[in-house]
Amino acid sequence: MTLTDTDTDTDPDPDTAAEARLVERRTYAPAPALTASANLDASVYAEADADPVAFWEAAARRLSWAQPWHTAHEWEPPLADPATGELSVPAARWFVGGRLNVAENCVDRHVRAGAGSQVALHFEGEPGDRESVTYAELQRRVCRAANALTGLGIGPGDRVVVYLPVLVETIVIALASARIGAVHSLVFGGFSAEAVRFRLQDTAAKLLVTSDGQFRRGRAVEVKSAADEAAAGLEHLEHLLVVRRTGLEIDWTPGRDVWWHEAVDTASEVHEAQPFDAEHPLFIIYTSGTTGKPKGLVHTSGGYLAHTSWAHWAHFDAKREDVHWCTADLAWVTAHTYEIYGPLSNGLTQVIYEGTPGEPSRTRHLEIIERYGVTVYYTAPTLIRTFMSWFGEELPGGHDLSSLRLLGTVGEAINPEAWVWFRRTFGRGELPIIDTWWQSETGAAMLVPLPGITTLKPGSATVPLPGIDMAVVDEHGAELPPGVAGTLVARRPWPGMARTVWGDPARYRDSYWRDYAGCGEHGGFYVAGDSATVDADGCFWILGRLDDVVNVSGHRLSTIEIESALVADASVTEAGAAGVDDALTGQAVAVFVIPTDPSAALDVPALRDRVARGIGPVAKPKHVIAVPDLPRTRSGKIMRRLLAQLVHAERDRRAGRTGTPLGDVTSLQNPEAVARVAAVLAALPADDPAVAPQP
Repeated sequence: MTLTDTDTDTDPDPDTAAEARLVERRTYAPAPALTASANLDASVYAEADADPVAFWEAAARRLSWAQPWHTAHEWEPPLADPATGELSVPAARWFVGGRLNVAENCVDRHVRAGAGSQVALHFEGEPGDRESVTYAELQRRVCRAANALTGLGIGPGDRVVVYLPVLVETIVIALASARIGAVHSLVFGGFSAEAVRFRLQDTAAKLLVTSDGQFRRGRAVEVKSAADEAAAGLEHLEHLLVVRRTGLEIDWTPGRDVWWHEAVDTASEVHEAQPFDAEHPLFIIYTSGTTGKPKGLVHTSGGYLAHTSWAHWAHFDAKREDVHWCTADLAWVTAHTYEIYGPLSNGLTQVIYEGTPGEPSRTRHLEIIERYGVTVYYTAPTLIRTFMSWFGEELPGGHDLSSLRLLGTVGEAINPEAWVWFRRTFGRGELPIIDTWWQSETGAAMLVPLPGITTLKPGSATVPLPGIDMAVVDEHGAELPPGVAGTLVARRPWPGMARTVWGDPARYRDSYWRDYAGCGEHGGFYVAGDSATVDADGCFWILGRLDDVVNVSGHRLSTIEIESALVADASVTEAGAAGVDDALTGQAVAVFVIPTDPSAALDVPALRDRVARGIGPVAKPKHVIAVPDLPRTRSGKIMRRLLAQLVHAERDRRAGRTGTPLGDVTSLQNPEAVARVAAVLAALPADDPAVAPQP
């Protein structure tokens, strides 16, 4: 992958390379057999473009509604007050007047249709324990949990924070909350007590669901004490509901703490689901960042489920006989959409796995695919690159992956070499890769290929989902021509969009709508926060976060491009690029590299030259720093801004200055990586230019 339009092997012009479009000349047309059997054909795009609202109404009718809607869509764009100039808070409503129950759509209706004996969930724990749960059994468990929640005083609109690993109980409590109209907020089981406490306080939760411990990297890790610390002194929190997972000894607060097996497993399995308004909140999911407090994004019942269910059915070509495996932790929005509500609303069988991919051996994922006959495998570029470093050019023998028919990626843009490796190894050189671009804010996929229809390009999420209007625009909102980098926006509302930030609607307006208020026929564009470009075929290429772009002497460089050039080298497993202050060029490129072999010295000149050849001399990294880990969000995105902040903090320390605080790091997937990178920087010699104090 390069940044030029030419077919020559010469270095691109540094004056144009940073603004030019990505070019990936390898293309993969859909196989005729897949086209013939796919759920959709190419006419779906014209149908959606002709009347997007009617299109989404048809998608919503795939669900079971207790009461139909009277108005499909209402939209109040951000408008400036004539007197003060202050912008109003935008408001979207979908399927107004309609009522449904989300859990009933994911479980009960399949049982009524005669699919009660079909497996809904194959659970595999890290220690090797396994359980298969049918739709009928899942219905019984959700009903018992719904009755238990009611018994604990939880009702419609109350918030339930769930601090659990990937367990059947995690899905059950989410569905039970939806069944009674409570609002759930799932928290990654590896987060700190501080991160959990923030979510408890921000939502004023009445219930925290946790476990005695969890199995992580081959050992039982106690969790209840972190839950106790998070809950201490919160008057609005009435109960801790505790799943016995490990059998570890834990502290207990009588009257507050309740065992799952005593409250849930003994409850009645008879429960009548009541419908709720389409705009009733379903869940709150928190974004992570390096500045400010996390934002609690609110997703609603009708619009979110309509978008989620249709998107999953469409771009994964979902079939009843599929065995779907989304490898995300259940607290990540990808799991909400493609591990809970999407697959279950479409009546599929799926796999959920508690543990890490390298435990007890690096072939664990291969074993799971073979054991359950996984047909759709959806994972993150980070894990794919890890597999590349573990396995090399070929997967270990002895594992039958012939059940796979579709592959998927999510998290951030995948570099083309990893995409091609994934197709060649897991995909037998023939399977399509469904590369999805979307966010916690969007609810479900926004840019994504459709199986049997879209010609694939490694590294590109290709085109907008039918019914979605995405564009790359300049600072005035004008659509940019092919090959020019700009701001990625959505130009009209869609059903799955987050409705607000919990408790802070002004932050919702300012974060996502202020920059392009008044633009377009719908009165405003949603700002995704990513820089992107579109090629001549209409395929979108994500260049990185807008504030992750490195500006070297006026040349804007894509961090993802720099990283892709580096990870194509066999000596590099992962790379994170960031712009750090430089007295001469304004910013310089610093790359943080995880070596494939930590004991071997990196060939830094060769790595710098590789970037220069692939992108241009202006992109050559000034600083190459080997690190044991990179800080990531729970979706696997590298926190590039945080890397730059760590460099600046070390420079300030050496200059005797008080630096700017790093901001929130509690919601990182691996907060320990921050200290590891900081330690590497602190150990660099005094004359190393990466950490030398700037004037």
